[in-house]
Amino acid sequence: MVELQINTTQNVNINFIAASVGERILAFIIDWIIKIAYIVVAYQIMFNLFDIYDLIDDMDQWSQIAIFLLFYLPVIFYSLIFETFLDGQTIGKRIMKIKVVKIDGYQASLADYLIRWFFRIIDLNMLTGLVALVTIVTSKKSQRLGDMTAGTSVITLKNNVNISHTILEELDDSYVPKYPNVIRLSDNDARIIKETFVRAKASKDYATLTKLRKKIIEVIEIKDFNDTDIEFIDKILKDYNYYTQGM
Repeated sequence: MVELQINTTQNVNINFIAASVGERILAFIIDWIIKIAYIVVAYQIMFNLFDIYDLIDDMDQWSQIAIFLLFYLPVIFYSLIFETFLDGQTIGKRIMKIKVVKIDGYQASLADYLIRWFFRIIDLNMLTGLVALVTIVTSKKSQRLGDMTAGTSVITLKNNVNISHTILEELDDSYVPKYPNVIRLSDNDARIIKETFVRAKASKDYATLTKLRKKIIEVIEIKDFNDTDIEFIDKILKDYNYYTQGM
């Protein structure tokens, strides 16, 4: 089990568990089963049902290449398309509950997914995936070459989740908010604050709590407060839920 420590945009550290080699291999196999199923179905439709062989025979060589390339485009760009639109997951990764994340805490971008996709040529297509297997096993952050270049890794999402691990806070009907500036935070900011707060409070890491409180004050520009670090951060989370729950 490899633990990844990600320094987020809030300048706090969040720990994740890297996906195991077995999980990544199973996700890869599932994705290939889906690709093969597409090829079989699409081939039956295009070449048997619509019988386009005669049409292709009348084309020049470059036109034939273009037809076959168009046929295989969904397979070629499969991982790039799904990781982009499913927030770092292919169908295989989603089934295995793993996903691609940035090591620096930012949301992975199209450019990051494109780099990972391009390096599949070396990582997965050369030597039948041996390069990827060796680099993942030997890397401190369980990264293949594409991950190292893009600054990403693959983490597991199989941790037990309850309300203490989310941005949700239970509020009474009579709750009165105090800091309206919390609406400057994003859901991701609130999630990071929540996870860091819960962990630091449980381990009595007062230095991290103080650092987190200072960062929150800086980001949402609060000038007047008289709560302790724990009271202040707890209030911020509840206020965030109060102001955003109806949005």
